[in-house]
Amino acid sequence: MSELKEQYKKEVVQALKKKFGYKSVMQVPKLSKIVINIGLGDTRENPKALENAMKELAQITGQKPVITKAKKSIAAFKIREGVDIGCKVTLRSDKMYDFAYKLFNVSLPRVRDFRGVSNDSFDGRGNYSMGLKEQLIFPEIEYDKVDKIRGMDIVFVTTAETDEEAKELLKLLGMPFKS
Repeated sequence: MSELKEQYKKEVVQALKKKFGYKSVMQVPKLSKIVINIGLGDTRENPKALENAMKELAQITGQKPVITKAKKSIAAFKIREGVDIGCKVTLRSDKMYDFAYKLFNVSLPRVRDFRGVSNDSFDGRGNYSMGLKEQLIFPEIEYDKVDKIRGMDIVFVTTAETDEEAKELLKLLGMPFKS
């Protein structure tokens, strides 16, 4: 079992119960999944880009990515409905906690001039979204083998009902918020 999952069960649940006054352990918010998405704009000019993005995402998460397709055609972006435009991975249980631990303690501290993640990226329902500008902050990615620097979106989906509860949960799990 991952370190972060044990920390959640031993410390975080108690701290959240105490702060918000939950009567049952089942009321305590928890992380339900993490979705990592890489959107690619240049799949038509460079078909190998999707392949490389998928390979890198698989290295980072340890799970095979799913190809995302355009839902509708947009002429301004030269996109047709059904065309491959990116890839995503949905992490749950142990892989989710392992990824979160690695992100908070290894990858984010490697970002230059990093002062913490934004406090304003909650959606009102207890989910948190953040963007990364490059995949190079992950230790699995070899700098020499990168064809192009790609960003990614990471969404933390929690069972919290309010942003305040979700923020406290993520803070206790180790997310470095700006002070």
